[in-house]
Amino acid sequence: MLSETIRALQSYIRLTAAKFRETERIGPFLATFTTGNDHMFLNYAIPDDGAVPTEDDVAALTEAFRKRGLVPRLEFLTEAVPAAEAVLVECGYTLERRVPLMICTPGQVAEQPVPTGITLVTPKTPAELRQMVRAQNVAFGEPDPGEHVEPSPDQLSGETLSVMAVTETGEVVGGGVATPILEGATEIAGIGVIEEYRSHGIAAAMTEYLTREAHARGGRSVFLTPGAGQAERVYGRVGFKTAAECVHLSVG
Repeated sequence: MLSETIRALQSYIRLTAAKFRETERIGPFLATFTTGNDHMFLNYAIPDDGAVPTEDDVAALTEAFRKRGLVPRLEFLTEAVPAAEAVLVECGYTLERRVPLMICTPGQVAEQPVPTGITLVTPKTPAELRQMVRAQNVAFGEPDPGEHVEPSPDQLSGETLSVMAVTETGEVVGGGVATPILEGATEIAGIGVIEEYRSHGIAAAMTEYLTREAHARGGRSVFLTPGAGQAERVYGRVGFKTAAECVHLSVG
């Protein structure tokens, strides 16, 4: 039987993915598309809990992405849809990666020291948020958008929690966010530090900052999916524990 925690997290992922995107219901899939942006991480489908898709369902999903010039792609918790992966693989989809989904509930979070010379700041103005986003882009190897980046409405309103790491000279060297809290859940995302400032504890400190703020605002299940390298170990120090597995599948 699907646990309430997994059900709630999958529901949160489904609702937030659709929030600022065009959506299309295709059989047991909710496909989400970001207008004007073909990045594969911003266009993907999520199957219904417990779904067992047919070959025709998968073919229709693939075609919906193809006709938009997008890579057909899915993200979901394997525990929520245990039968879907095998069907998708049989239909030509390949595994991109499996990542743990880690949760930190109130009482689990551990204090992380902020490195000397670094201040954690909540960006509030459009200019501050642009600086944070630019630092995140550089950290993740994305093109520097310069001044041509606009914070989301949720960031400007403060519904999305944001934090940036600032040096004594005022340089923004990292950032991260916690998505709007929905039914007690929120996701920590986009934790990035530019290369020359890594391995000093900035990522852990920003994660703790966002997690504590989310807990204070009523977030009971603060979760994240760590990237490659040492990320899982870093988040473990903050108090996050693995609770589920998220799978990413796509077809070329």
